[in-house]
Amino acid sequence: MIRRLLHRFLPSARAVHALAPVAQPVAQAQEPITWSPRDVGFHDAVLDGWFLNDSGELLKGFAITADDTVLDVGCGEGGATLFAVRQGASVIFTDSEHDKVRDLSRQIDAQSSRPCLGLVSNSLPLPLVDGCASKVMCLEVLEHVEAPEPFLAELARMGRPGALYLLSVPAPVGEHLQKGIAPANYYQSPNHVHIFTPERFAAMVEDSGLVIEHRQATGFFWVMGMIFFWASEKAAGQDPGGAVRDRIHAPYPELMQGWARTWNEMLHRPDGLAIKQALDNFMPKSQVIIARKPFDAGDAP
Repeated sequence: MIRRLLHRFLPSARAVHALAPVAQPVAQAQEPITWSPRDVGFHDAVLDGWFLNDSGELLKGFAITADDTVLDVGCGEGGATLFAVRQGASVIFTDSEHDKVRDLSRQIDAQSSRPCLGLVSNSLPLPLVDGCASKVMCLEVLEHVEAPEPFLAELARMGRPGALYLLSVPAPVGEHLQKGIAPANYYQSPNHVHIFTPERFAAMVEDSGLVIEHRQATGFFWVMGMIFFWASEKAAGQDPGGAVRDRIHAPYPELMQGWARTWNEMLHRPDGLAIKQALDNFMPKSQVIIARKPFDAGDAP
């Protein structure tokens, strides 16, 4: 981390005597400002319509209420699950890693008295009854799954008729760009084993029986942020493979901090939002789909 220190050199003792009684200013060390990529990335996401606390929408068009039972498949650190908890929903959350499920369970217990269930599962199959959820979330998970079509079929089975789905995967342009920079094991199991075109992503969702209601590109900020992460790790002689998402914590590399500062300054320009939207569409980090499970002929809406 770059530290800026302002030095004031005192003159010699003879010069001090000659200049007396003029006082010399005392140098003060200035603490560097830490720019958090996570904080700037969160602000960027809110501008895209994520985490709208006032309306209870995890993403614009995907509202969660206290009447919902929410299933978060591949919950990871639990940001989406905890948002649902704050809306008063009952939650079911799954992940293939025991520690993630355990840690998230503890956070939920401290925040809510509503029923919740944490499962350690690879989701093929999910040990849950059909139609258990009114809202289903699966964010940045399908790219890790060897067989995404059966996985999506399981997600479709979990939703009750009329259930709303929030699904996301990395977008291909950013993935192909990072593929020349990231370590090789980032594109090997258990990391990213698929790169989905928008057409394939949409086709898989529709083939699972869901009806797409909204599509969105988001997150250019994180494409560049990850590139700066890879560059920083390589410069430090580190192997950044493995569960990369868990490694991007403070203290952040200088390159990532510099990028966070630059992006924050750009967003606060009069034309900042228009520039952001153009770049999000050109090279998004994620492609997002909101879909709905249709009612069967005999189902009451």
